[in-house]
Amino acid sequence: MNIHEYQARELFAKFDVATQPGGVAFTPDEAEQVAAKVGGKLVVKAQIHAGGRGKGTFKNGFKGGVHLCDTPAEAKELAAKMLGQVLVTHQTGPDGKEVGKVFVGAAVEIARELYFAILLDRATSAPVVIASTEGGVDIEAVAEKTPEKIIRIAVNPTLGLMPYQTRNIAAALGLTGKLMTQASKLFTNLYKLFIDCDCSMVEVNPLVVTKTGELLALDAKFNFDDNALYRQPAVVAMRDITEEDPREVEASKHALNYIGLDGNIACLVNGAGLAMATMDIIQYAGGSPANFLDVGGGASKDQVTEAFKIILGDKNVKGILVNIFGGIMDCNIIANGIVEAAKETHLSIPLVVRLEGNNVEAGKKTLASSGLTLITGDNILDAAQKVVAAVKAAA
Repeated sequence: MNIHEYQARELFAKFDVATQPGGVAFTPDEAEQVAAKVGGKLVVKAQIHAGGRGKGTFKNGFKGGVHLCDTPAEAKELAAKMLGQVLVTHQTGPDGKEVGKVFVGAAVEIARELYFAILLDRATSAPVVIASTEGGVDIEAVAEKTPEKIIRIAVNPTLGLMPYQTRNIAAALGLTGKLMTQASKLFTNLYKLFIDCDCSMVEVNPLVVTKTGELLALDAKFNFDDNALYRQPAVVAMRDITEEDPREVEASKHALNYIGLDGNIACLVNGAGLAMATMDIIQYAGGSPANFLDVGGGASKDQVTEAFKIILGDKNVKGILVNIFGGIMDCNIIANGIVEAAKETHLSIPLVVRLEGNNVEAGKKTLASSGLTLITGDNILDAAQKVVAAVKAAA
């Protein structure tokens, strides 16, 4: 789950992380009111779940989702040009995203831009701090071209981020004197936020030193551990489903794990590991997977039906591969779900089914007697090759 920039600032305020003053506005009039409270030179920023907003272009021709201005009236005018309009950036794709809100804040005179993030290191199953003197730019590019500018500090999850580590990070970033004191406090509070809110990532880019000698977290991206959201009601309340893939939102309503991809062969699989292997083998067979879809170990017939509806809601899907290995799962339940879903959705694209495991013979019998036009796979590779061939033949 992701949150908006203005919501990140609300978390900053809760955990005493220094940032610029400002607030969110949903209408041009609200933008003017927030700007009047903030005062001084202002910045107006479109709020969408995508990067590259400053260099983006609205479909109405207005350029840039981040603008500076001097008066509340100008903030109102800028908000009017953004709100309700679709912003296209390098991260949104050509369809873009509609802007429903803007952040209006105090403009900051920046002396230096830095980078600071706390992530979960999958190799050690522990937090790690990533920092760099190269803030405000694509950190992946920095890591590729000048890896020596990346600072990496492992954090012992039992001890947490220690004071000496915060000072070491500050020193490596060239922050001395009063700035080191500010940095130690900011890093400590960010780590507390990271742990207390069950984050999987907190990325501050840029972390800035202002011309007046303040250290501020100017922009941030958050990711949260979905498995821990049950104990984070305040975070869940920040969810904006208008920013999410509608298919993924619908899948979550039925306890299905779905992620949309760019291919044309849909997968319906039980188990995350088998789902990833299925996507890999489709690629190996010369195809391109359209999604990750794990129906879980105990899916019902209704869940299978809903899964088919979600799959067929993707106009790019030209074929479906069902790959089920029944351990806890009853293959006949899956088979009945396939039959019901295919009939209800008037399935007209190639369908390849591979069933193995618990009650598989009953499942195969159900499919054979269904009257559906489908192809059976003897094993995972055979099924992948057959669905790729069937899609190519249909095209």
